[in-house]
Amino acid sequence: MKKLLTFIWLILLNPKVGFSQTVEMADTMRSEGKIYVLVAIILVIFSGLALYLFRLDQKISRLEKGQE
Repeated sequence: MKKLLTFIWLILLNPKVGFSQTVEMADTMRSEGKIYVLVAIILVIFSGLALYLFRLDQKISRLEKGQE
């Protein structure tokens, strides 16, 4: 665990490896406005997964209460 935290810490602090890199594909998508479509799709997928897991947790909790 300590090695993982050290690795993450070094990546965030190193300007050559961290967030300072520019990605040509992202710049192209941003200039054409397609990046917003991509972000919207990702948000819809993650929202769907979160809703599914929330409802599944509720159903499991109901089943557990029924067994007591």
